[in-house]
Amino acid sequence: MSWDVILLRLPDDVTSVQEIPADYAPDPLGRRDDVLAAVAQAVPDADLSDPAWGEMSSPTSSIELNVGSEDPVDTVMLHIRGSGDRVLTPVLRLAAALRCEALDCAEGELITPGQTSGWHVFQQFRDRVMGPCR
Repeated sequence: MSWDVILLRLPDDVTSVQEIPADYAPDPLGRRDDVLAAVAQAVPDADLSDPAWGEMSSPTSSIELNVGSEDPVDTVMLHIRGSGDRVLTPVLRLAAALRCEALDCAEGELITPGQTSGWHVFQQFRDRVMGPCR
């Protein structure tokens, strides 16, 4: 079970999924090679040996990066597992490097520095359903 976050470009005034116009198509994040280079620079320990499915690991969490094989790249989906608020640091670092927003797919809200409620809600749900993460 993962907490899913999508990295995408949004209009400046959007703060939640409800505010995204129905006909909105995000601008691409960039050419695939440029997106992968930005990821590698933002998170140097990311394993991009499979460029379509990168991975980042720490002692308390892991993040799969679904970059896909399309060129240009419209969005990057992050599948996050683990515990602790440190997992948000690479998420925000990736969003900044790609000049985009990080949208919590479960809560429908943008992830911003210090905003951890969606991650905490996910962990509580996961622990209730599956037992505490070890």
